[in-house]
Amino acid sequence: MTVVHNAAQVGFSTQAGAYTQGRPDYPHELNTWLRGALGIGATSAVVDLGAGTGKFTRLLKPLTEHLIGVEPVHAMRSEFAAHLPDVRIVPGTAQSIPLPDSSADAVVCAQAFHWFADSAALAQIHRVLKPGGKLGLVWNVRDESVDWVAEITRIITPYEGDTPRFHTGNWRLPFDGRYFSAPEMTCFNYSHTGNAETVIMNRFLSVSFIAALPAAEKATVTEQLRELINTHPALRGRETIAFPYQTQAYLCRRLA
Repeated sequence: MTVVHNAAQVGFSTQAGAYTQGRPDYPHELNTWLRGALGIGATSAVVDLGAGTGKFTRLLKPLTEHLIGVEPVHAMRSEFAAHLPDVRIVPGTAQSIPLPDSSADAVVCAQAFHWFADSAALAQIHRVLKPGGKLGLVWNVRDESVDWVAEITRIITPYEGDTPRFHTGNWRLPFDGRYFSAPEMTCFNYSHTGNAETVIMNRFLSVSFIAALPAAEKATVTEQLRELINTHPALRGRETIAFPYQTQAYLCRRLA
């Protein structure tokens, strides 16, 4: 099995519970996209690759009974199993998917593909998919046109180091026309509504490279986030916060 990036292994192992609580869900419109763009129906065999704690798997579950999660981090698989005991979850990476050739109609990666975006991963996904199968990539992207959201980015970015990130766009590089068509994007607006502890503190303390920080640096980030919550006019004293996202969904068609 390919080695998992340290930020993911350490960060997601220590903050699996916070990840479940703090990560946003997904807009209902994605159900239509999953059915239409990816062709997922009741008899479709679907793989949730990099399934994590199963947040996206819960969206897939009503669409098909033939669903399997693949996740390399033990703590995340344990959280997944606790919330989705009737869905199979197996250890594996994108470069070593423990499933047979041509066994899936669709592979979906939510908040995950940037971690393993390389030709080896696309070759494995291509192998697992049936001819005509489809790969779906989904990310909830923060709306940084909102000033306090941009301030959160300013607080956490100095710590990201070499951690693979969606915003760099490097995840697109393996799409060279060998295994899949170029990603086709559909966008949805979405707000994660809840209290500040959930939508800001749990969300950003569960970011992989923040969760993996030494205690002193993590305490600094925690203090900065709490100061923002306590002082920004749009956040101060609010019982409920609506955190704005743009959900970006990409369709990639398997090439023969």
